[in-house]
Amino acid sequence: MGAEEGSNPPPPQAAPAARPQPITPAEFLSWKQRKDAEEAARKAEAAQKREADIASGAVQMNGRELFKHEPWVFDNSIY
Repeated sequence: MGAEEGSNPPPPQAAPAARPQPITPAEFLSWKQRKDAEEAARKAEAAQKREADIASGAVQMNGRELFKHEPWVFDNSIY
């Protein structure tokens, strides 16, 4: 009953598309600079959002952020 195993041939493997010409060093550098700029922009946006969330109290600060924003918490001279 049902389909027999092995009766269906495996799907054909797609050959990877070959690039007609290899990339030049200038093309690679422009791609790399674009990717680095995109990553830097994404990180800056995330850092800015985190700062805004900390200022509004929406997220919890880690130790470094707490020391940066509220250093009086770490003042041991009051003990």
